[in-house]
Amino acid sequence: MNPDSGLGGGLRQPSKRRVPTASPGMADPHQLFDDTSTSTTLLGRGYTAQQSPAVGYPTQHSFLAEPMSTFAMAYGSTLASQGKEIVDKNIDRFIPVTKLKYYFAVDTVYVGKKLGLLMFPFMHQDWQVRYQQDMPVAPRFDINAPDLYIPVMAFITYILVAGLALGTQNRFSPDILGLQASSALAWLIVEVLAILLSLYLVTVNTDLTTIDLVAFSGYKYVGMIVGIVSGLLFGKTGYYLLLSWCCLTIFIFMIRTLRLKILSEAAAEGVLVRGAKNQLRMYLTMAIAALQPLFMYWLTFHLIRH
Repeated sequence: MNPDSGLGGGLRQPSKRRVPTASPGMADPHQLFDDTSTSTTLLGRGYTAQQSPAVGYPTQHSFLAEPMSTFAMAYGSTLASQGKEIVDKNIDRFIPVTKLKYYFAVDTVYVGKKLGLLMFPFMHQDWQVRYQQDMPVAPRFDINAPDLYIPVMAFITYILVAGLALGTQNRFSPDILGLQASSALAWLIVEVLAILLSLYLVTVNTDLTTIDLVAFSGYKYVGMIVGIVSGLLFGKTGYYLLLSWCCLTIFIFMIRTLRLKILSEAAAEGVLVRGAKNQLRMYLTMAIAALQPLFMYWLTFHLIRH
C-alpha cells in the first residue's frame, strides 16, 4: 500500500511539469492582456533610428540650406539698411524732417502766450530770438521763436469755420469748401514766393528760412478766424470791428518781428537805417507786414452775410 494514499489523497505532490518560459519575442503565457507599450516603444525607436540621421553627420540638404539661408538673411539686411539710408537722404533733401521737428516743439503754455502776443503785441518789449550754442532755442522756451503748430492748426480751423459760415447761408457744398481751401493755400504759396524773390532782389543777408516765412505768413489765419466768428455772432459790424483790430495787431507783430531779421546785418554792424539800401529793406519789411491785412480781408469778406 502506498503510504501516500493514507493521507486520503488530500495532499498531492506538486506537478513537475515544465513551465514554458517566454522568449524575448513571445508574450507571457500568464498575462491576461498583451502589453503593447514595449513593442510600440521599440517600434518607435526603430522608426526614429531609421528616419533621423546620426548626430554630428548633417545631411546634404542641411549642409546646403544653412549657408544659403544665412547668406540670404545677411543680403536682405544689407539691402534694407541701404534702402533706409537712401530714403532718409531723399526725404531730408526735399522735406527737412529734422528742421520740422523744431517748429513743432511747442506746449500749451507757449501756444497760449503766442496767441496772446498775436492779439495784443503792444506791451511786448523783447522781440529778440534767443540762441543757445549758435542754435535757436525751441519755441516752447522762447515766445519769439516761429513755429508751425499755430499756423497749421489755424489754417485747418479757418477751413472748418469757413464751411460753417457757408452752411449758415445755405451755400455750403464740398466743391466750394475745397475751392476755399485750395485758394487759401495757393495765396500762401504765392506770398512766400514773392517774399523770397524780394529778399533776393534786395540782396538781404538774413537768417530767415522758407519755413520761417511760412510760419510768419500763417499767423494771420488766427485773426481771420476771429473775424469770421465775430461775423457769425454779431453780424457785419462785429466782423469789421474785430477784423480791423486783428489786421492792426498782425501788422505790428510782423513789423517788430521781421525788422530784426531783415535789418539784422545793419543792426549787427551798428549802422543806422539811413542809407538807401537800409531804407529799401525797411520798406520791404513794411510791405510784407501790409500784405497780411489785405489777404485777411480778401479771404474772409465773401464768407460774411451782407
